[in-house]
Amino acid sequence: MEQKFIIYQLLLRVFGNTNKECIPNGSLAFNGTGKFSSINDTVFEHLRSLGVSHIWYTGVIEHSTCESFIGIRKDNPSVVKGVAGSPYAIKDYYDVNPYLADNVENRMAEFEQLVQRTHDAGFKVLIDFIPNHLAREYSSDSLPFWAKDFGIGDNENIFSPDNNFYYIPGEMFSRGTYNERPAKATGNDCFTAYPSDNDWYETVKLNYGVDYANGRKGHFNPIPKTWKMMYDILCFWASKGVDGFRCDMAELVPVEFWEWCIREVKNTYPQLKFIAEVYNPLEYSSYMYRGGFDYLYDKVGLYDTLKFISQGHKDASAITGCWQSIDDKQDRMLNFLENHDEQRIASDFNLGNPFKAIPSLAVSLMFNRAPFMLYFGQETGESGMLEEGFSGKDGRTSIFDWCSAPSVVRLLGTLGHSGSETLTDEEQELLDIYREMFSYAMGNKAITSGETFDLQYANMHNPSYDCSKCFAFARKWSPNTSDDSFHRGGDALAGMEEQKNKVVLIAADFSQKMESVKIYLPDDLFRHWGIPYGKYNPVELVEIKFNKYGTGILEFEF
Repeated sequence: MEQKFIIYQLLLRVFGNTNKECIPNGSLAFNGTGKFSSINDTVFEHLRSLGVSHIWYTGVIEHSTCESFIGIRKDNPSVVKGVAGSPYAIKDYYDVNPYLADNVENRMAEFEQLVQRTHDAGFKVLIDFIPNHLAREYSSDSLPFWAKDFGIGDNENIFSPDNNFYYIPGEMFSRGTYNERPAKATGNDCFTAYPSDNDWYETVKLNYGVDYANGRKGHFNPIPKTWKMMYDILCFWASKGVDGFRCDMAELVPVEFWEWCIREVKNTYPQLKFIAEVYNPLEYSSYMYRGGFDYLYDKVGLYDTLKFISQGHKDASAITGCWQSIDDKQDRMLNFLENHDEQRIASDFNLGNPFKAIPSLAVSLMFNRAPFMLYFGQETGESGMLEEGFSGKDGRTSIFDWCSAPSVVRLLGTLGHSGSETLTDEEQELLDIYREMFSYAMGNKAITSGETFDLQYANMHNPSYDCSKCFAFARKWSPNTSDDSFHRGGDALAGMEEQKNKVVLIAADFSQKMESVKIYLPDDLFRHWGIPYGKYNPVELVEIKFNKYGTGILEFEF
């Protein structure tokens, strides 16, 4: 049975950077960067206080950048986004970013030490796997003796089943001082020599045997060259102790590849977990059940819905439609309120106030057994309102520039990392709320592994309840419920023996204006869960008191 766990997405370059004086478009030398060594026991202790069991180290694999390092050439700035470069324009699949190491020549060993340190602290390690595209100037200087580089042996036709790339014969891709002939297709399925500034122009799309020029016809037998190369890359990182992969833009890669590759990789590394970035609900079943992914992003469902409700653009009852639309898949969807692609909650482009998202957090975190992902700085209200460089002031913490995140710098100061500046009173208050909510959720088996009952339908005509602003649901755990121990890296629930059935009633007030709410518990709930009549009975109004952030919880046992 699936059981909830918490992922913490940590962009190493920014998280560990304690420079408070970064300037827009600043150099590495001036603005600085986080390091593998930035992640120490105090960071682990902080993550432990949030119930985290998995750390997604973002930006590990070497990508294109305008900086040069010993033995590694810099890339042409015309095909690098920002000065630092995008972590998703991979330059060498077999190496880590040199700037993350204290000693560039010892960078892989330093990464391996981070993995070991993380495991010793009781956490599992996730990293990105970027299968759909790589950097324009890709060239591996760490290629294992048994591997071949991409593009070797390609015939430079528009399409050939065993090519690594898609070519545009007779045309040149030209941007600034960079020229490429023949032009290659761009990563976001842009099959032209003239991608726009809004395209992923810094990347080249990889060929998995799909002929886009002829109705996306698949050529998968014999197994394409790119498939085998990607299998080797996944096994390489698994051999370093990585426990799982967040697979970037997985739906741009044919499900036939995932079906073959995940099965083959798990034959050697059966405990590996694969998380797919997929945005098309029509493809969920295919990538989950056929492709073999353990979890999928729930972006266009729960994330978007909670965001629109919090912004006042949707009624709270829309949440019901979210879980109904995915039904049996909901416990294998990854819930989140922030990540590197989305605007920060506290940004002027989103809610403008991190406290306004607490009702959304209660629902996203506690509605089902699905894992929840926390983005670094979310717990301290990072606003993303700096103008770091390439992407301007867009409400996101830049992934393209050498920069720091002010509230995270203060968090590290509070943890004893640097200087005397610590969290503001408001940031500390928010952090305390997050710690309290995550501690409660991950310490309660009804939340981590119990069943869910949506109470919204039973309260549609409840005069004491506003369905447009409130959402209520119940969770139940029984003593005979089996647990899945994989998910808890340092089992916070060990030793907890519960002998009674537990029911937890949870209500969220997205207006954050109500002191309490009275909800009906329908007869369906009692019959479905075998709850005997007693303290609470059907068709009875049960009062749940809200805290000042718009969340309320009531428990009972039977």
